[in-house]
Amino acid sequence: MIVIGLTGSIGMGKSTTAQMFEERGVPVYDADAEVRALYTRGGAAVDPIEAVFPGVTRDGSIDRGLLGDRVLGKPEALERLNQIVWPMMGAARQAFFQRARDNDTPMVVLDVPLLLETGGEKNVDAVVVVSAPAALQRERVLARPGMTEAKLDAILAAQMPDEEKRGRADFVIHTGNGLQSARDQVDNILTTLRSSPPAGR
Repeated sequence: MIVIGLTGSIGMGKSTTAQMFEERGVPVYDADAEVRALYTRGGAAVDPIEAVFPGVTRDGSIDRGLLGDRVLGKPEALERLNQIVWPMMGAARQAFFQRARDNDTPMVVLDVPLLLETGGEKNVDAVVVVSAPAALQRERVLARPGMTEAKLDAILAAQMPDEEKRGRADFVIHTGNGLQSARDQVDNILTTLRSSPPAGR
């Protein structure tokens, strides 16, 4: 089974690109979606996070804006959060892999925003980085509700620069030229991987 690691900084179009892989029959493990499930009312991370960061819950769910205010730009606080969340995500990821193996799935995608920052590239066969011009990235992110220049800068400071990510990628998908261009790039990557499976990293 070929494991594709899909990553990219905020606002680059990674989630849309992941959907393109899924539309082509490649199962996708979405780390962001898993976090949302953990943070929602009844999610396994809600009580442990509230215990460490009191006041970040609203109506039984983690308020990501309030939590972000507590951890962005604060490495020690972010590390404490990661120690809670990452083991839970690891269990969900293993369940995803087991389902794929049970179904004899030939290829899967791990959609992980911090794949390279956390050394996760060692666990995949190919790294795909989604990228866009910096001006377009900022335009996309600042259009999101509640986003500010200061928040965006804090998020970017915690992520590996796009140029470095592109330099460490096996494939780069440029999303600045429209959806069809991105779809074509996804198709080319799948064709390449199917015809010449990677030997591993």
